[in-house]
Amino acid sequence: MGRWHNDPVTEQQQRILVGALSAGVPRTDHTVLLDLGLDHPTRAGLLELHLGTSDDVITSARISPGAMHRGAEKLFEVRDLRQILMLADRHDWQAPFSGELAAVLCFEELLRLEPPARATWLRTLLAEHTRALSHLGFLSWVARTSGPLTARVRAGREALHEQTRVLTGNRIHPMANRLGGLACDPDTGWLDAERALCAELADLANDLRAHLDEQSVGAGVTPVTVGQVDSFGLSGPLARASGVRLDLRLDAPYLAYAELAALIPARQAPDSGDAASRFAQLSAELDRSAALITACCERLPTGPVAVKLPKIIKLPEAETFTAVEAPLGRAGVRVVSRGGKTPWRMKLRTPSFHHVAALESILLGCPADQVETTLASVGYVIGDVAK
Repeated sequence: MGRWHNDPVTEQQQRILVGALSAGVPRTDHTVLLDLGLDHPTRAGLLELHLGTSDDVITSARISPGAMHRGAEKLFEVRDLRQILMLADRHDWQAPFSGELAAVLCFEELLRLEPPARATWLRTLLAEHTRALSHLGFLSWVARTSGPLTARVRAGREALHEQTRVLTGNRIHPMANRLGGLACDPDTGWLDAERALCAELADLANDLRAHLDEQSVGAGVTPVTVGQVDSFGLSGPLARASGVRLDLRLDAPYLAYAELAALIPARQAPDSGDAASRFAQLSAELDRSAALITACCERLPTGPVAVKLPKIIKLPEAETFTAVEAPLGRAGVRVVSRGGKTPWRMKLRTPSFHHVAALESILLGCPADQVETTLASVGYVIGDVAK
């Protein structure tokens, strides 16, 4: 990360650009370029940390997400429902299916539209497929010190992308959800390949956890308290690693999660709230996602994956909020309709926004040489922040 600039005042100032391509190179304007690895989701950049230190400890922090705001919510309001689903998978590009899913469940709730059972189970499968893909991206930082583990994490992500491509035609943005179901239906060969991949992911999760324990990665680094979870609206693995058992799959089951609750234990990892616990939580959830995907493959009912709909669909005049347990935490969609073909108002609740906002509190008291560990373990995707 480079040394902090020697300043005559008590508190030294430093600017860190996260995700820059030339990492760890100090610049003359007191800027450090920080890169967490080729596979880590911060690679996209566009996040600045303005930090003040005293005796190499962070004493002040200001976060600047950068100029990436794309006005997704306003674009949604001038698109019809089918077009919105095509755009909704583009803010968290590490977990695009979750963006589609939150939007389509919200619309279906307003329309009182029930998809076929096979579509419900396939959506559950793909939601966990996406969770595994996202978690592996953040765990890539843990594996960086082990060549074999790095190769396996990269191979696992590639295999998940390839399975997405075979099923939907797209590696990154599946665009699989449709009102009343899905646009794709896997054959037996795809399901067999998915089960085989899940066995490999379960082994990888165990090896990552063993590596964490052996190397003591992140132990005691920037613990997140229950108070911070409540104050900043934190959720997902970040909250669960601090002992806050927030999980919509258990608390307010949707899709097929009510029938799979036994595979989602409330306690998955040590809950001291430090970086080590956050990485351990991600590893444990990777293993559970593999088990959930396997269960979905085995219990998948037969039948259609979509219902027939008219060409023009209008939402009733109503208002609702729908949330799902996305890989990074609670992701919600609020829709206000005045009875038109497009929403009158559509608002996103993204976990990344809350997690980045909390960094200004989490980083206080952090040793300067542990900033990288903190950023690697507090999950965010910049498109999910500046949506």
